[in-house]
Amino acid sequence: MIHPLAGLLVPELWWDARAGFGHLDALIEDALEIGVGGFVVRDGPREAVQALTQALRREAPHPLLLASEVEAGVGGSFATGTALPPLGALGALRDADAFRRAAKLTARELGALGLNWALAPVAELAGHPANPVLGARAAGDDAQRVAEWLVDWVDACQAEGILACARGFPGAGRAAVDPWADGAADGVAVDADAALLWATDLVPYRGLTDAGVASVSVSPVAFPGLDRSGVPACHSEALVTTFLRGELRYDGLIVAEATRSPTARRGGGEGPSVVAAVRAGCDLILAPHDLHEVLTALEAANDAGALDLEALEAMRARRRFWADWAAPRPMREPTLDDVLWARQVADLLVHPVRGVIPALDAAPEVVLLDDASRGGWAPPAGAPLLEALRALGLAPRLVEAPTADGRGPVLVALFGGPAATAGRAAWRPETLAAICTLHEGARALHRSLVVVAFAPPALAAAVPDAPHVLCAWGAARAMQDGAARRLA
Repeated sequence: MIHPLAGLLVPELWWDARAGFGHLDALIEDALEIGVGGFVVRDGPREAVQALTQALRREAPHPLLLASEVEAGVGGSFATGTALPPLGALGALRDADAFRRAAKLTARELGALGLNWALAPVAELAGHPANPVLGARAAGDDAQRVAEWLVDWVDACQAEGILACARGFPGAGRAAVDPWADGAADGVAVDADAALLWATDLVPYRGLTDAGVASVSVSPVAFPGLDRSGVPACHSEALVTTFLRGELRYDGLIVAEATRSPTARRGGGEGPSVVAAVRAGCDLILAPHDLHEVLTALEAANDAGALDLEALEAMRARRRFWADWAAPRPMREPTLDDVLWARQVADLLVHPVRGVIPALDAAPEVVLLDDASRGGWAPPAGAPLLEALRALGLAPRLVEAPTADGRGPVLVALFGGPAATAGRAAWRPETLAAICTLHEGARALHRSLVVVAFAPPALAAAVPDAPHVLCAWGAARAMQDGAARRLA
């Protein structure tokens, strides 16, 4: 039976390597029966995703919004898609055409899967050194230039019939704490005043809303300079309804995509967090964990008169308009030229920040160092790199330290997001100590150390001791493949 408030919800569907999407049959049946607004699809081979999206549309009582996170291209979320460099790496090219081509390729591959909503691009600004999570996901730190690039991205994406989403409103690049971290339960705030935010972080969002981006996602971070109440932006009526809808005159979809984060829940459950987002003016709630808990909370709030019936009807109309706009249509498949361009760009962006790019031995020793695990060893982080090296004819051997049996340079693949240390983004001390130890071990064996840092250039340059350091911008599959090609 259709629930009148279920259209607000967009649950997520995760592919399982063993069970496929089959383990979600009950969830999908339940969600379609109550009339959810759409789904977020995460991973899966092309044929399985196509079969899923066709079945969802066939069984749904109304047009659906079918989304996926594609900040680094479809290949960043689906193994069978084309991987693209992160936006920060594209920004380093200072070429608007790169953003247009990336968006076109992303949109065409999404459409081929049966999806119609790209959860991209990130519209936050880089350049705030204390931010521990943004890294190369942001296109750059020049607000006006980023706005122009992202407008190009959105125009190219939506010209292919795929909705785009300006993520992170009103711009959480200044946050010094990850809102998903355990320590964020007391809230995360950006303490910049309105004048500064208006002149910098808000510029891309103003440009994108003026340009007609189909959707905007709202951050779970608080912005007391814009809303003195100090509530998360996704719960802020002042930011969502008064500012975004009113002052910026935005009439697209407004999305809350982190209502389960510790900073959004602030000691409460998922239900109250979702109710707060809807009351603030959000049209859609991405990836709710418990559909029935959330619907029960929404129903109770509605029965108590806490939800605006006129606003709910306007939300329903917006969701229907955009779902109809993005209805399936014949689409062009990506060309071979598109795919080759993506590879060439990734190769170009891998560059040395110290030393040169040395040739590896036919059986190179590879150390996978994951900064995110606080100095621990995490082989799964480098799976695409190892696969790419093997595909190029090498036989990489995983080691924890250089061995006497190895030959040629020792390759260290450095993964993971930098921590906020002393007010700036930096590698963790455990990681730096591990690199120093590896360098000493290689030198004792009369071998050199090559570090490929899957991080932006400033962090790559901060890697100590190693005579050869390459910047690969981020851990996206495109950059791991590109690094392998540059090294082989």
